[in-house]
Amino acid sequence: MSGIGVLREGPLHAAVKDLLARPGDTAEVPFGRYVIDLVRADGELVEIQTGGFSPLGPKLDALLDGHRMRIVHPVAAERRIVRVDEHGEVLSSRRSPLRGVALDVFDRLVSFPSLLAHPNLTVEVLLCREDHIRAPEAGRSRSGRRRRDPGERRLVDVLGSEVLASPVDAAALLPDVLGVGGEPFTTRELAGALGCRMLLAQRVAYCLRAMDVLADAGKRGRAPLHRRVG
Repeated sequence: MSGIGVLREGPLHAAVKDLLARPGDTAEVPFGRYVIDLVRADGELVEIQTGGFSPLGPKLDALLDGHRMRIVHPVAAERRIVRVDEHGEVLSSRRSPLRGVALDVFDRLVSFPSLLAHPNLTVEVLLCREDHIRAPEAGRSRSGRRRRDPGERRLVDVLGSEVLASPVDAAALLPDVLGVGGEPFTTRELAGALGCRMLLAQRVAYCLRAMDVLADAGKRGRAPLHRRVG
């Protein structure tokens, strides 16, 4: 059963697992009908999730009440796009302008935001330097759309981490100046304060309301308002 888990993992997942492993830990451990990426010597179950969190839902439902669990999510704080040929030879490389931040985890937390209040759950965001390995540009399809190779992510270095063990930790990602004194704010104002795109700000607001960090504060025109709780 452990072999199945190893075969399915990509290079980023494998590299993060190797990086996190400590003496006494066990990798690819069967737990009933599930397989856990790492089981710590102290009993903590560690799951490395490079994509969306929704596939973890059944596993969390089955195991979280009886076990301490940690979801480790790598985010590309710095990335380099590397084009290779069919033999793996590097054709070109360039620095991507995209910069991931710890806040990006809210894109994933929308799957089960209220679970962060569970005393057994911790979410750790790894801020990574990555290479994104892709095939050469493939031109355009008959429809005129550019063909894009999603490639694979490879870990180069870990630059830092952010640990969210409770809604309080999630609330700490909000700027101090936002909602001071209970002043309500819109999602657009949240996006401006966070310096993020509107869609991410909407997901941040949704998650923090599910965690009771933010509450409904009516509307300003047609825009919903939020306020800090407590």
